[in-house]
Amino acid sequence: MSEDNFDRLKKCAVEVLGVDADKITKEAKFADDLDADSLDLVEFVMALEEEFDVTVEEEELEGVETIGAAYDLVVGKL
Repeated sequence: MSEDNFDRLKKCAVEVLGVDADKITKEAKFADDLDADSLDLVEFVMALEEEFDVTVEEEELEGVETIGAAYDLVVGKL
């Protein structure tokens, strides 16, 4: 895992989800730990698409419940 890429993802999460950086861990769950709803998740993914210059299809988001899962999804496209 590249720390640089995770830091970029963390920066997006802090900006879009409005949470403290120390809450952004690979195990953090969007709903339970970060109080993020489905709209927040869509905005977060849009920010990641822009940051990493990738495209994420809506159906790919099914089952993405943690920061780590989102990270794996995005990095898998790089």
